[in-house]
Amino acid sequence: MEVVMKYCVIIPARYKSSRLPGKPLIKLAGIPMIIRTYQQCIKACSSELVYVATDDDRIREICEAKDIQVLMTSEGCLTGTDRIAECANQVDADVYINVQGDEPLFNPKDLEKLIIEARNYPGEVLNGFCQINDEVPFRSSSIPKVVFRPDFRLLYMSRSPIPSNKEHGFEKAWRQICAYAFPKKALKDFASLGKKTTLENIEDIEILRFLELGWEVRMIQLSSDSIAVDTHEDIHRAESAIKERGL
Repeated sequence: MEVVMKYCVIIPARYKSSRLPGKPLIKLAGIPMIIRTYQQCIKACSSELVYVATDDDRIREICEAKDIQVLMTSEGCLTGTDRIAECANQVDADVYINVQGDEPLFNPKDLEKLIIEARNYPGEVLNGFCQINDEVPFRSSSIPKVVFRPDFRLLYMSRSPIPSNKEHGFEKAWRQICAYAFPKKALKDFASLGKKTTLENIEDIEILRFLELGWEVRMIQLSSDSIAVDTHEDIHRAESAIKERGL
């Protein structure tokens, strides 16, 4: 008998971004980024299972005007994952799927795959990745690079260019895609610490907190369609891709 997994999809959206203040409400080809991310998610699952999590009334109002479910969280959340952990106190589920609010081109098929893999690996933390095909993203400090074991369990993640050869050259590498699946217990452990762990703080990569707390993280290969918007240059890249893909 198949065990039914109760899940929800949560899109964390913070107004006070250090790199791009007001980022969730930046319009891409006329539509706020958070709305575009939501529209991609509901292509993969029912809108009844999708929530936006925020601490800002401006984001809440924009979402509610589009009949999007909103979960209000505290302003003191250290990371987006801490925000998801707060949501776990408001919505009951076995697994909380996290799609970052700055992923307006997120591929719905990737969300479908993440949901399937969460069923295949119950109780595990999952994170998406894809291959890096040229040196520019490999050298970019805004893109977390991923190294993993042959069984796809995460070894480390860094904004530095890894893995590198002895000449610090680019041979083969992979980048993180900011889509996750968290079992409730993992979120509870993550948030109960109340502070960032050492490597998490140095790298500014929150998934490292799970490794430092002793959790395994299983990396799931997704498409390379995603374009995370972290800089003004990313805005132009995302708008061009939206027009090219007819979104």
